[in-house]
Amino acid sequence: MAQSNGFLTTHILDTANGCPAEGVKITLYLLNGAERTKLTSVITNKDGRTDTPILAKGKMQKGVYELVFEMGEYFKSKGNKEDLPFVDVVPIRFGIANDDDHYHVPLLASAFSFSTYRGS
Repeated sequence: MAQSNGFLTTHILDTANGCPAEGVKITLYLLNGAERTKLTSVITNKDGRTDTPILAKGKMQKGVYELVFEMGEYFKSKGNKEDLPFVDVVPIRFGIANDDDHYHVPLLASAFSFSTYRGS
């Protein structure tokens, strides 16, 4: 079986402060029914991105994935004083139908809201 050419990337924009979100832990899981397999954990750099793709070429397969962004600690470091943050851990579950494509799953977040889309 040939290796896939697809890969997965992300970035985080702090929409409240108008900057990339540096130092956020992101964990990627592969889901198979009720089974959840951890593939990797990374930390965002000063551009709110990871230094390498979260899922490199040759590693992607069709399936259901989940990115988990640990935003609560990030917003606490930016001065959010909530004892119980409104936005804390942000899971984004998505499907990869074509393992030869580039999937980009960004997160736009503030301490009180978040959104995502399939980027390029």
